[in-house]
Amino acid sequence: MTLTKKIIVFMVVGALLGLALNLTGLNNHELVDQYVVNGLFYVIGQLFILSLKMMVVPLVFVSLFCGTTALRDPAMLGSIGGRTLAFYLMTTAIALGIAISFALLIGVGLGAEIPTDINYVPKESKSFVAVILSIIDNPVKAMAEGNLLAVIMFSILLGLSATMAGKAGEQVIDFFKSFNEVIMKLVMLIMHFAPYAVFAILAKVFAELGVDAIKTLSGYFFTVLGLLIFHALVVYPLLLKLFSGLSPLTFLKKMESAVTFAFGTSSSNATIPVTLRTVTERLGVNKSVASFTIPFGATINMDGTAIMQGVATVFIANAYGVDLTTTQLMMVVLMATMASIGSAGVPSAGLVMLQGVLLQVGLPIEGIGIILGIDRLLDMTRTAVNITGDAAVTCIVAKSQGQFDQAIFDDPQAGVIKE
Repeated sequence: MTLTKKIIVFMVVGALLGLALNLTGLNNHELVDQYVVNGLFYVIGQLFILSLKMMVVPLVFVSLFCGTTALRDPAMLGSIGGRTLAFYLMTTAIALGIAISFALLIGVGLGAEIPTDINYVPKESKSFVAVILSIIDNPVKAMAEGNLLAVIMFSILLGLSATMAGKAGEQVIDFFKSFNEVIMKLVMLIMHFAPYAVFAILAKVFAELGVDAIKTLSGYFFTVLGLLIFHALVVYPLLLKLFSGLSPLTFLKKMESAVTFAFGTSSSNATIPVTLRTVTERLGVNKSVASFTIPFGATINMDGTAIMQGVATVFIANAYGVDLTTTQLMMVVLMATMASIGSAGVPSAGLVMLQGVLLQVGLPIEGIGIILGIDRLLDMTRTAVNITGDAAVTCIVAKSQGQFDQAIFDDPQAGVIKE
């Protein structure tokens, strides 16, 4: 059995076990809750996510350094960066446009009963200016804090310096190439524990969530879920076919492993090692391109988050009986785009950034408390959408730059991990 199939099987079994615990009420039993749901399941899931996060900064730093030195030509790096940024912003704008238009069309949130016991404590969110300034930072501090934008910038600058440093630079480049191979091997070792971790994570989520929370906010839940699925299965494949000519079905089939990882971890950052391996070994993207576009996408490309923020804004406005003007809707698009760029690639970061969007259009941030209960499941889905977008844009950019191996893309067995 391939690792991907094993993950899917364990994911389904975990979800069914979680639902069984919830529907039978066993999840409320003190021993089950303390030692199984928030004990065993929580620890197994968190250990795996933390293991992946442990790899993110060194993997991004080393692989991006190697990718930058492999390009040799700084002009090509500028071309790749410009194209990547343009496509990420375009997909985010499309996601927002579809989300807001559809939410307004069906009137999501109209007649919704607002709970009176909302207990939402706002968390601090970064301003767009603060996000821009964080690009330049002490590299050691940035690595310790997981500031990927600063890590990306330092890695690129160091890579460019190494290519211009002659013999000394060559020695550094050789060292990092070997280091990169060792890190990728460690990633492979960690990935073999994925099925058990995904089982534990899904069992915990469904044991706590159940079906009652979804029933209460079914209009919002299924609107966001449907739009996320539409964006992943329709918008991305169309863009991929239009701009690269690649087969959408082959692309989606080979993304199974990365998507299941993203769904289980709810973190674009934690999924970087898996996404990077998928686009290089399964889809055929040259490492020099993927090592830049994937970490960059995990940092700024949050289409799933943008969809949630667009629908959530309309839902909260309708629930509170507020009519949004055209100007306010345009402000939502602008703010949600900027917020998605500034969102950290960690679980539920989109809710923190949603505060800024709501404040800009005069909506109460307490409204976030209404949707908070079911956000975990939607967060898992939108993370899967985010990394699918990262991979699609990576393929498009690599194809346009001649940094793409068609033979690997066409080979169904390329990069398959056997368990």
